[in-house]
Amino acid sequence: MNFFHYEVPPTAGLPLHLSDFFPSAHSLEAKLSQFIGTHNVQIECSATSALVVALTSLKNLSPKKKVIISAYTCPWVPIAIIHCGLMPVVCDSNNKHFDFNLKKLESILNDDVLAIIPTHLAGKIADVKKILPLAKKYGAFVIEDGAQALGARTKKQSVGLLGDIGIFSLGVGKGLSIFAGGVIVAKNKTLFAHIQKTSALIVPTNYLMETKRLLELIFYYIFYRPSLLRFVFGIPLRHHLKKSDFIKAAGDNCSFKFPIHRVSRYRKYIGSNALNRLNDFLNSNRKKALSRLRKLENIKGLKVLTTNEPKETWPFIVLMMPNQKIRDQMTAALWSKSLGVGRLFIEEISNYDYLKPYFKKTNAPAGKQFAANTMIISNSPWLTDKHFNEIYRVLNLHLK
Repeated sequence: MNFFHYEVPPTAGLPLHLSDFFPSAHSLEAKLSQFIGTHNVQIECSATSALVVALTSLKNLSPKKKVIISAYTCPWVPIAIIHCGLMPVVCDSNNKHFDFNLKKLESILNDDVLAIIPTHLAGKIADVKKILPLAKKYGAFVIEDGAQALGARTKKQSVGLLGDIGIFSLGVGKGLSIFAGGVIVAKNKTLFAHIQKTSALIVPTNYLMETKRLLELIFYYIFYRPSLLRFVFGIPLRHHLKKSDFIKAAGDNCSFKFPIHRVSRYRKYIGSNALNRLNDFLNSNRKKALSRLRKLENIKGLKVLTTNEPKETWPFIVLMMPNQKIRDQMTAALWSKSLGVGRLFIEEISNYDYLKPYFKKTNAPAGKQFAANTMIISNSPWLTDKHFNEIYRVLNLHLK
């Protein structure tokens, strides 16, 4: 056995440096304020916790109960909604795209909709502008899910600032990570003050949990490198794949029991130091992804998920296959090979067994097609041209 087996992570996470663990002259909130372009920045212990704080704030302002989400999104989104005693409502996507189908969105909007949550999936920018007039018509808030899109910009404005509230993730494998963390932004000062007040009321201090997270962040620094990643990611992944447990393999085995606690100043200092390198990291990843995208587009029958926005982030590349059979053939050939190939969300959101009881009967054919036909290729800097060429060869072979 090769002890230092080369393992590519599934996403392009910014690696931590030892120097990040030394004190920072600036808080993470101050640095993110400058990076995102708003003074209104709140740090929580996860993107899920951030969404809980945001939704609880809105719930305190309105008696409305429904929250509209995409048919193809992270399971943590409806879990946060349900945690707040609200009702998730699915809106289908456009065909072969992740944006809301606007006709379907308008058909399910009513006066009981508290919020609409568009998702900047895989760092690709959702068309939030088209949602805003519909939300205004029904008095609904817009919460941008930018969990995978910190650093994505449209016309020099960060995602998360077009809607009423923006949510970002600082979790494992994200562009910027403090192992587990979330960010809330809100352009309206009054709304942001209400969010801060809500956070102060519902988010407790938990020294034991925060100590655990700090230790996990230290281990993340040690193991988040291709020579050691197999021990914390690769071996468990291949174990789940061998058992055909794709839910666990993709990390979709979410739980309604999740921690909500304050993030320590020290862990935020680590994030503040790492943030100094994020912009260059994202620019390098974007350049590499666009180069590989052009090559992938030469494969007949293959569609690469992108938009016309030049400042998207590229944590990974999302591929749409002609059908599920071909997608399954390629993931069978590549997912276990340490090449950073895999799947994003396994199911259309209402089709996870643990979420089914919380949804009414859903008609979301485009979302189901996304779940059935998509796969991802990591855009980690550790995915070398040699690795990518092997992936390209397999894709080309199956799509001939």
